[in-house]
Amino acid sequence: MTNTTSQGKISIIMADDDADDRLLTQSAFEENQISNPMHFVENGQELMDFLQRKGKYNALNHPLPSLILLDLNMPKMDGREALREIKADPDLRKIPVLILTTSKSEKDIVESYSLGASCFISKPANFEQLLEVVKNIGRFWLETASIPGHSVFSHQVL
Repeated sequence: MTNTTSQGKISIIMADDDADDRLLTQSAFEENQISNPMHFVENGQELMDFLQRKGKYNALNHPLPSLILLDLNMPKMDGREALREIKADPDLRKIPVLILTTSKSEKDIVESYSLGASCFISKPANFEQLLEVVKNIGRFWLETASIPGHSVFSHQVL
């Protein structure tokens, strides 16, 4: 599945401190033939630096990502604080944030939505389930939903 618009492909950034989870998620996107550009950071502070073009990210010359996959439990700045900062920033708040975390806590679910998360997904237990989750993310967020800056979609079935 390739999702293009008149403004280019919808780009995705994933903030997760677990290198294996980042690699598995990237593999799941590839196996589902979702070829949208993906970027990876290891914590909420790196995510904010990436989004605000600070530090090692100040020379980035591509558009902001159109979709954020965010883990809750990370060092330096956790996902909750990053989500709070994203939704407080007028330039960033329009970007859909999908919580993708190991937590299944009702408290985390309620807090994530209260802070402005677009959805909450508990990480699946195995790769086969992750493939299905990523397929559903692709179908909904990259084919069905309208994302700011990407209003003309090429609807394709996975």
